[in-house]
Amino acid sequence: MVKDIQLRLTLKDEERSDILLIKSAQYLSIRREDITGIKVLRKSIDARKAKIILNYKLSVYIKEALPEKSDYQFHYKDVSKAKPIHIIGFGPAGMYAALRCIELGFKPIVLERGKNVQDRRRDLKAINQDHHVDEDSNYCFGEGGAGTYSDGKLYTRSLKRGDVRKIFENLVFHGAADEILVDAHPHIGTNKLPKIIQNIRENIINYGGEVHFETRVTDFNIKNSKIESVVLQNGTEMVTDRVILATGHSARDIFYLLDKKQIALKAKSFAMGVRVEHPQHIIDSIQYHCSGDRHELLPPAAYSLVQQVKDRGVYSFCMCPGGFIVPAATANGEVVVNGMSPSRRNNKYANSGIVVEINVDKDIPKYEKFGALKGLEYQKNLERIAFTSGGRTQAAPAQRLTDFVQGNLSSSLNDTSYQPGLNSAPLHSLLPKLIGGRLRKGFEAFGRKMNGYYTEEANVIGVESRTSSPVNIPRNETLEHPEISNLFPCGEGGGYAGGIISAAMDGERCAEAAVVGL
Repeated sequence: MVKDIQLRLTLKDEERSDILLIKSAQYLSIRREDITGIKVLRKSIDARKAKIILNYKLSVYIKEALPEKSDYQFHYKDVSKAKPIHIIGFGPAGMYAALRCIELGFKPIVLERGKNVQDRRRDLKAINQDHHVDEDSNYCFGEGGAGTYSDGKLYTRSLKRGDVRKIFENLVFHGAADEILVDAHPHIGTNKLPKIIQNIRENIINYGGEVHFETRVTDFNIKNSKIESVVLQNGTEMVTDRVILATGHSARDIFYLLDKKQIALKAKSFAMGVRVEHPQHIIDSIQYHCSGDRHELLPPAAYSLVQQVKDRGVYSFCMCPGGFIVPAATANGEVVVNGMSPSRRNNKYANSGIVVEINVDKDIPKYEKFGALKGLEYQKNLERIAFTSGGRTQAAPAQRLTDFVQGNLSSSLNDTSYQPGLNSAPLHSLLPKLIGGRLRKGFEAFGRKMNGYYTEEANVIGVESRTSSPVNIPRNETLEHPEISNLFPCGEGGGYAGGIISAAMDGERCAEAAVVGL
């Protein structure tokens, strides 16, 4: 017999290693000896009140053995001689499209502009230490995409787009810890993702797929409304039948290429702002109602904030407890910041994007001349401003949070996790009023919601601009582009995902659509 129950435990309870057995027996009014196993289905922390509660959802096995196998089995097959599907990009969407192709009996041929995870590390070091951006290998481009070195948070609201549990189980199958199946806000960590991604790549190759690194697609040969071949940077042409385009939200060259070929694109609303960094102990003290160190059983505290300011949302994005701020530019001459956390989230800083909704149809009339690319050009302009005001390196412009809100240039800045360094700059006036004015009001509101959040001990760092794609590549009900019948726009780059899990689910959907009729 199996009983599903929910328990609420205190931190004192949690200190006991056998507490789930004790409490389950009490809840079910049975002997402990009758419980043959306990499977944790979900775990979350309720810290809304001073007395912190841990919520557990459990399956309790009574005189019955725990199942040995996962709910999902992944039966990959040899596709080395099967019909090919070309996939451009090897981020979450491209990886899961490739895995799904193999499950369906088709051969994925992946073309990735960047390097594998091992070689990519050297280029990240060059950004942080030498302020040099390799335009094909950086925090956005390369094996695993932006998610590899940008945290690995797995939270998604896209529950209707696919089987979320299957995506999580597949990550565990490729080496992720079982905890991601349980935690309410699962997270893998920047330090552990590279090995998992390497395992996925090796699995694809072992079953007959191909993964080509440092292989940038520069052109499409189109005839009779179909892509007949793709042209690579070295001039090579590859004949194609079906093409899944999973190049991510920062592959501007692809947007420019499609626009040049007069292939339909749409401007898409997105969000931009800054990244704010606090000492982690401040966020812990606010969220856990503690004056000293947080309880050893509690993880570094996170937060989620939103405020409406002048009909636009101002909200936290990609919050990284115990994390680092990283330089996420994809070209020299721009500064972009993003956040990441290692698996233990044991850095002394907490950071989060704080961004403002931008309605591309109403908010940026001066950019109308750029048509579908107006949001992209607006985004680029702010990144250039950040580059110039930061000192024309990868150092980022920054202010103390209180100075940003009050409109004062900071005479000094707090210590930071951002390795290229910070330069004091008047971000409050450099950012367009559309963004800067709303951020200042938003921070004031956040300070009222979280007593202690609004502090001179926090830095505001610019700019957080790659929250999502400013361009949508349209597709019809068969997931094909309405003008190019064998092109399947996919993932964040097409405007159909907002993170690792939603991109992975969209990759699977596009693979299933692409093989129809082959």
